[in-house]
Amino acid sequence: MTDRISTGMMYGQSLSGMLVRQKQLNTLQQQLATGQKLVTAKDDPVAAGTAVGLDRTLAELERFGKNANTVANRLGLQENVLAQAGDYMIRVNELAIQANNSSLSDQDRQAIAAELRSIYDGMLSVANSTDGSGRYLFGGSADDAAPFSRTSGGVAYHGDQTQRRVEVAPETFVKDATPGSEIFMRVRTGDGTIDASARATNTGTGVIAGYGRDTGGAWNGESYRIVFTGAASYDVLDGGGATVGSGAWTAGQDIAHGGVRIAIEGQPATGDAFDLGPAGTRDVFATLQNLIGTLESSPATPAAQAARQNALQAAMRDVARASEQMIDARAAGGAQLAAIDDAGAVREANDVTVQGTLSELRDLDYAEAITRFQLESTALQTAQTVFTRMQGLSLFNLLR
Repeated sequence: MTDRISTGMMYGQSLSGMLVRQKQLNTLQQQLATGQKLVTAKDDPVAAGTAVGLDRTLAELERFGKNANTVANRLGLQENVLAQAGDYMIRVNELAIQANNSSLSDQDRQAIAAELRSIYDGMLSVANSTDGSGRYLFGGSADDAAPFSRTSGGVAYHGDQTQRRVEVAPETFVKDATPGSEIFMRVRTGDGTIDASARATNTGTGVIAGYGRDTGGAWNGESYRIVFTGAASYDVLDGGGATVGSGAWTAGQDIAHGGVRIAIEGQPATGDAFDLGPAGTRDVFATLQNLIGTLESSPATPAAQAARQNALQAAMRDVARASEQMIDARAAGGAQLAAIDDAGAVREANDVTVQGTLSELRDLDYAEAITRFQLESTALQTAQTVFTRMQGLSLFNLLR
């Protein structure tokens, strides 16, 4: 086989070499101008694909950060609002204790009731607080309208019980503001486990001095009624009305049965009854309204005065439970804020790592790029010099 060398072939090879050098120089010029090693995806397809994935990771971290800022704002506002509500409840407790003083006149109690009405309005306003963007804090997921409104029977809740979970870091979720139903509406009465009350039809002066679980027995959650059968005797009835116990009574002494106990002072009349059983729930607004109604009453008989004292003491217990529930809600919100701070540290660490990896993939090593640029420039100049000299050559010159 004979190799054929032509002038056209030599010209073509020289031109091809110069074009390759010019292309490489052009790429290096773009890299030096942009500071990027990956000008186009074809420069390094694998690295370009990896970089796109990392860009998405950074965008996701940014979204998590925005989520965290939004939730932190709402939780911070919830903390402020609940602190104000807690101050209201402290004042209510002070007023209830003040009103339980037998030396006060009816006018004094009515003045206290007037202040309680102002607190009632303030509490309703607090419960309808917004987050500054038109969304209500305590409406759950139905936060586009005021969650609480006055009704003929008190205050109604229009939100739902949904507490949003928001992702603030990869696989890290925090809870949004607590629904208002869990703060203001479903408040346990009594001591939170057991509640006691005097029957409205009582004619004696018996007043509940205290109650709770009896350490001497196990309570199965059943309700009981203490019915006085005489000045110093009583029967215990179960939830079905059957007599399950009886005994002699002394003022202030505990009456214990079935794992629960109750102490009664004063002098109950024959037929007077006191109920003892599992604590129910009552909303804060109903507790305030009951307290206001009690203070605005003017009892004319010892029995009515005893009923008012029972109502005042029941209100103070319910106010204490409501205050505890608000404190619990504040504590839960604080825990979520701490989780947001922890998530922020995770996001920052991830962002630094991803940015470092992207820098390795994309950022140009200027020293290396300049060296390569100089080498490619020299190579191009050499190719051009060779091509210039080759232009004066011809194969015919060799045949002469």
